[in-house]
Amino acid sequence: MIAAILFIVFAVLLILGTPIAVCLGFSSLAAMIVQGAGRPLETIMSSLPRLVSSSTSKFVLLSIPFFILSGVIMEKAQISAKLIRLAEAMVGHIKGGVAMVCVIVSCFFAAISGSGPATVAALGLIMVPAMIKSGYSPAFSAALMAASGAIGVIIPPSITFVVYGSIADTSISDLFIAGVVPGLIMGAALLLTALLIGRKTELKTLPKASGKERLAAFKDAFWGLLMPVIILGGIYGGIFTPTEAAAVAAVYGLFVGLVIYKTVKLKQLYAILIDTVSTTATIMFITAAATLFAYVLTRARLDVAISSALVNITGGSTIIFFLIVNIILLIAGCFLDSTSALYIFVPLFVPVAEALGVNLIHLGVVMIVNLAIGLYTPPVGVNLYVACGVGKVDLKTISKSVIPLIVASIVVLLIVTYIPQISTLFVG
Repeated sequence: MIAAILFIVFAVLLILGTPIAVCLGFSSLAAMIVQGAGRPLETIMSSLPRLVSSSTSKFVLLSIPFFILSGVIMEKAQISAKLIRLAEAMVGHIKGGVAMVCVIVSCFFAAISGSGPATVAALGLIMVPAMIKSGYSPAFSAALMAASGAIGVIIPPSITFVVYGSIADTSISDLFIAGVVPGLIMGAALLLTALLIGRKTELKTLPKASGKERLAAFKDAFWGLLMPVIILGGIYGGIFTPTEAAAVAAVYGLFVGLVIYKTVKLKQLYAILIDTVSTTATIMFITAAATLFAYVLTRARLDVAISSALVNITGGSTIIFFLIVNIILLIAGCFLDSTSALYIFVPLFVPVAEALGVNLIHLGVVMIVNLAIGLYTPPVGVNLYVACGVGKVDLKTISKSVIPLIVASIVVLLIVTYIPQISTLFVG
């Protein structure tokens, strides 16, 4: 009964186009009211403040606003344009080089922003017109930008890894390390797909840059390239925690923007903080609502029932378990944002993974790669909508062009899933 109310209300609201946080929150409240039928409403609702407070006040989640702040600052500092110029100087003269620039710069910017949509928004205004000018269709140019931007949730520092780590109670530092190689493999797969598609097109190339021009581009982008080195080097070197690293990144970004590049003005700080607070509030709203959803699942013992059913279905096979995980998350990624999906599915998958002896770091990487693909999977892929706006193409057109990129990404997902050493090789 409770399960039916929870999922029916959620589905109806989702179909009506209601924001995902509201879907999660209202369906949870409806189930809680029915579950507490006969008791005073204030008694039923008395647990809400505690649940919401406990879910959003974890120390580790403090890294989210700082990583968002550092990403916004570096975007305002025009570091994306400097990274693009460096990549163009290095590979722009190769056929399909502009597509290579798109993927390579996305990987670098991912290590600054930690967010897929932010990467698409920051790079798309420059890269999509450049790819169109080189000979790629507007739809494929926007699709490649959407897919490349999704690498931002795999390559550290990743906000999505922070959320997974807080739910599964695993080391965020280890998750960051585990995400590096899968993220680079994903980038390579997208790059190879773009080059294969480019072979069928008469593509233009940029003039080959001289050694002096390449050195100048490198010097110009150096301070931006140094940011992920400071963040990841500090974490892996044991100098600071991921949360402290996020704060250091924000201060470093502000220093680079104000003092070195001088592209950020003091009067812009108010707008930067507003952007940061707005994005953070959205994530925390989803976190609070998803926590209520998970709470109802737990109170109704649905999580235990679902986990037990999964254990029985898998029959002790990790191959079947991961097949189920991938299928569920690929479908869920078409409709849910990554934060909501993690709060719903991590409590269901972790007990099964522990029962089967699956490394939770490996499970986290598999889940994040799945949800990264969801960012550019129709009909609700967030990156697709951002790329549509940037590339001025409609969703139907971009959905056709993104199919080869989704296929390539699923191949990478299968490799990462069934070769766990790719994720855990460098994890201590």
